Amino acid sequence: MILDCHIHMMSGKGNRDAFLHRLQEAGVDGGILCSLPPASFPHLGQSSTPEERLASVMYWTEPSEYLFPFYWIDPLEDTAVEQVEKAVEKGVSGFKVICNHFYPGNERALEVFKVIAEAGKPILFHSGILWDGTNSSQYNRPVGFEALLEVNGLRFALAHISWPWCDELIAVYGKYQSTRFRRKGFSTELFVDVTPGTPPIYREEALRKLLTVGYDVKDNVLFGTDCRAEDYNALQTQQRVTRDTEIFEVLGLSLEAIEKIYSKNLLRFVGVE
Repeated sequence: MILDCHIHMMSGKGNRDAFLHRLQEAGVDGGILCSLPPASFPHLGQSSTPEERLASVMYWTEPSEYLFPFYWIDPLEDTAVEQVEKAVEKGVSGFKVICNHFYPGNERALEVFKVIAEAGKPILFHSGILWDGTNSSQYNRPVGFEALLEVNGLRFALAHISWPWCDELIAVYGKYQSTRFRRKGFSTELFVDVTPGTPPIYREEALRKLLTVGYDVKDNVLFGTDCRAEDYNALQTQQRVTRDTEIFEVLGLSLEAIEKIYSKNLLRFVGVE
């Protein structure tokens, strides 16, 4: 089974059945589908209300057992907590956040993240260089996500191996792992989304460092593509699976470890046992 942890809705246009067909063509059984963006991303997709964003992502994921709806939220919006509560009520599997105008440790944002953690839902964060044409990448360095040490019980993933700050991400992952032993009752857990991100020339180096550093990462690595639901690129996905599988084999990963990266870790991330 292959599950893609990083699929975006950007226009809300297109055909749900065509999307499902392209997933099947790519050999992908499902994954995480992020809703249309909030108002703080006017250059992406179409303008839509929170209600429309929630309804559309629920509709697109409804036919498949293994498609998990993630609601994209701006935690600094005045109604952010209410949006979280409504999305949880409607059955979302988790939340998507891109810190494009605030740091992860922003006080208002942390309050929203605590509500999400209390609901038992995970967050998929962008991390690394943010190609949005604005001065925003400063908000997405991995070390900034140390602030989530104060949100106990949260499961969260940092996308794109935080490229180009891959080494920094690995160090932050190690700190979270260490904290689980140092702090009694601490259960916040960091996952690494290996969606590119990384240009091909960096790919093997980044995966080698992540998977052979010596930290216990076997249960916390997620495969993803960053494809769009409206025109999911089946050929590109097949090529990325082939390339990454070849790297995993060169690194000597077991079939069990590869299976975890492609599917089982994502199921655990979204809370499906």
